[in-house]
Amino acid sequence: RGDAQMRRALNVLIIIAGLAAVWVLIAPWLATRLIVERPLEKADAIIVLSGSYVYKERTRKAAELYDRGVAPRILITNDGERGGWSQKEQTNIPYVELEQRELVSAGVPVEAITVLTGLVTGTDEEAKELAKDLDTYSIKSVVVVTSVYHSRRALWTFDRILADKAVTIGIEHAGMSDRTPNPNYWWLKPRGWQMVAGEYVKWVVYYAYY
Repeated sequence: RGDAQMRRALNVLIIIAGLAAVWVLIAPWLATRLIVERPLEKADAIIVLSGSYVYKERTRKAAELYDRGVAPRILITNDGERGGWSQKEQTNIPYVELEQRELVSAGVPVEAITVLTGLVTGTDEEAKELAKDLDTYSIKSVVVVTSVYHSRRALWTFDRILADKAVTIGIEHAGMSDRTPNPNYWWLKPRGWQMVAGEYVKWVVYYAYY
């Protein structure tokens, strides 16, 4: 009886080890599968998608593209969220304002920055907000700037929502940063589960809806 129990325990350990090995191989693929870029040499505008946790890396990327002369205008969406308490200013500064400050500090002129007027709560609403303003700002081509693991869903969403518009859509992600888990080890950090696993959950919702 004791030998049988040991064999069963050993079999369980072998199965667990095998599943762990498979996961270690699959997990990086799941992360990199979310990453995509479609760069444009020239565009009429760059649009920075909202993201409180990662707004600095997104605005830095947009400023880099502006500095390279990719587009003469940067659009910002407004999700209505506010940052932490500013002791200096005695208020919770809206992220949309913090994004503008980051762009200006990176060398983007104030007159080159436009905040889209409508409040947004998701990537789909950001695409719809842009669609409403295409004619207002004479936009025939646009580069979407977002975070690395959000890039594939963002491109997919913009492609579908703007499918009937005469606009060329590109996308560039902000790359890896100290706030973006490495694709090889994302599953070892809670933030990785939020950014990678959470993105797959959102994919299911968007795919079902659109």
